[in-house]
Amino acid sequence: MTGSTGGRITGWGAHLPEKVITNEDLAQTLDTNHDWIVERTGIHRRHIGGSTSEMSIHAGQQALDSAGVTGDDIDLVIVATTTPDQLMPGTSAAVQAELAIAGGACDMQAVCSGFSYGLVAANGLLATGLERILVIGADALGERVDWDDRSSAILFGDGAGAVVIERSDTPTLLGFDLGADGSLRHIGYADHGGFITMDGKEVFRAAVRAVTSSANKAMANAGVTIADIDWFVPHQANIRIIESIAGRLGLPMEQAIVTIAETANNSAATIPIALDTAVRDGRIAPGDLLLLGGFGFGMTWASAVLRWDPR
Repeated sequence: MTGSTGGRITGWGAHLPEKVITNEDLAQTLDTNHDWIVERTGIHRRHIGGSTSEMSIHAGQQALDSAGVTGDDIDLVIVATTTPDQLMPGTSAAVQAELAIAGGACDMQAVCSGFSYGLVAANGLLATGLERILVIGADALGERVDWDDRSSAILFGDGAGAVVIERSDTPTLLGFDLGADGSLRHIGYADHGGFITMDGKEVFRAAVRAVTSSANKAMANAGVTIADIDWFVPHQANIRIIESIAGRLGLPMEQAIVTIAETANNSAATIPIALDTAVRDGRIAPGDLLLLGGFGFGMTWASAVLRWDPR
């Protein structure tokens, strides 16, 4: 399917909790060390603390301020998360109340692919008549991690990222691809009240295959090739996964936005945090063509080709 919806991102923001757990901190209780973790994951530290709603509110307010709007101007807030504050109501309800959003609120659960799913859904809703949508990716994975388990404790963190998407006569979402394979749900999961469990090798293999295929489909739907892409904004799960996907796509790593050293894997938050980082430091500029690509437990995946045009 080709996404030509008339939406464009006009505001962005991100939030990481103040508490930091470094690799050296983990080495005090786990059979590991800083160099071992960096070599295998690219992660140096992770931020932990705060609820999903608190982080979402911080990131959402930044996005509103960046766009020059208030909650009164927002028709809908979508919070993509796999770690809601409560089983019910949705975390988006708390965000809607705190940010005084005039419109509706809903949660979206596609794990680490959630933000990209929300981005595509928002563009579709804008095409039907809504004016502005706040899309947030946020997860508090620190509460779902067994900190005595070396295989998972080194990987995950907390955080939130957000964008305001506004209806526009000039479409910026040029192509996308969404997919899932529920037969792979056993390779990564967390039961109610339990910790994250994953088969790292199988997740690695499946992720590289899925994201590479999905990214190529999204580019084909957009009518572009990898040579047209200025920046790849991937899900920050593991530096080796990012390198493998970039290699298969034929994209130099210099064109990949990598924030994993500071953020670790904070699920639905990684792509909007990476986007916010690269826009604020000047790497992503108006007119650039972006390829967003990610995967999550489920297994889900999502890719989008986006023209950066926040005028």
